[in-house]
Amino acid sequence: MARIVLAMSGGVDSSVAAHLLLDAGHEVIGVFMRHGEESSAVCKVDDQAAATSLPVLGGMASGRADHKQGCCTASDAADARRVASKMGIPFYALDLTEDFGRIVDYFVDDYLSGRTPNPCVRCNQWIKFGRLFDYADGVNAEFVATGHYARMLNIGGVNQLHRGLDSNKDQSYALFGIRRDRLDRMLLPVGGFEKPRIREIAESLMMGVAGKKDSQEICFVTQGHHSDFVRARDPQRSSDTDGEIVTAEGKVVGQHHGFEAFTVGQRKKLGVAMGEPYFVIRIEPDTRRVVIGKKEALAKESLVAGEANWLVDAADVPERVSVQIRYNGAPVPGSLALMPDDPSRFTVRFDEPELAVAPGQAAVVYDGTRVIGGGWIE
Repeated sequence: MARIVLAMSGGVDSSVAAHLLLDAGHEVIGVFMRHGEESSAVCKVDDQAAATSLPVLGGMASGRADHKQGCCTASDAADARRVASKMGIPFYALDLTEDFGRIVDYFVDDYLSGRTPNPCVRCNQWIKFGRLFDYADGVNAEFVATGHYARMLNIGGVNQLHRGLDSNKDQSYALFGIRRDRLDRMLLPVGGFEKPRIREIAESLMMGVAGKKDSQEICFVTQGHHSDFVRARDPQRSSDTDGEIVTAEGKVVGQHHGFEAFTVGQRKKLGVAMGEPYFVIRIEPDTRRVVIGKKEALAKESLVAGEANWLVDAADVPERVSVQIRYNGAPVPGSLALMPDDPSRFTVRFDEPELAVAPGQAAVVYDGTRVIGGGWIE
């Protein structure tokens, strides 16, 4: 039997993960990571409970007024506490205000630099599988577990990160940034199940979360468009981002009120009528121009990525790989080459041109179902 720290979000996946771990005979400590905007009333309850026992690493306390389906709302905290109580496992809140500020700053900076950030992937890298391990060490826990749809497989005595069994719910893309030395301490209990089965288990145990929707939105953008959040967070930098909308040929076809409102591959709400579908193909922060073009202009034969995190030795990174360049995208085949003298950067040449290769997004590398690593598109 092992002591395991389980991240409990209040959703069906982490709730069933708690059951599966208990059923396997483990000691489970449930934690709710407060790093979004949520009800202060629930936070106060969590604070009182947490203060009496295990140490609190950190949480954000502010008022979330809407009902967006994020990952750390007041109702999520209440659901997580209720499920933990029903299962008879200890439950604590981790206050990660300071840590999560790094995620928010990264999000804002990327948009104001003409890139498309992925805060959920960064959160897994820096917080969920970063600070959560610090907490586990503080309570002498051997493992850290979450409700992600991915699998840890031991093959030839090596713990490997693989795609989840349910291809429609696979979340391995978001986990590529985990430190390699932590794979031996990771548990992903629901990754070997399909989502309908997880809901069935939750229903049979009367957890009250079986029908709960999956979290799909950025937890700290509580209302409006992401650009509204960016402008409110950094009004000085965002006050000078207006500019021209131009075609790939350089023709000015309109004006925009901030390039931070656009992402590569975007088709809707461009603010111009072209008579046929046009897409954002490039954002130029230096000139403040948003460049648009027809769909074929989005096609790229290759990409360059940096800040690579490899889950294998650099010498074992295969040349022929599959690469996924967006969270809901499908992996596509290509050839990978590490940059000479710098394995933190690599190039991928696609077998077929790939659409909407967006700077700032993650390029995750697979060998079959195994996550080899990945980096950030430059």
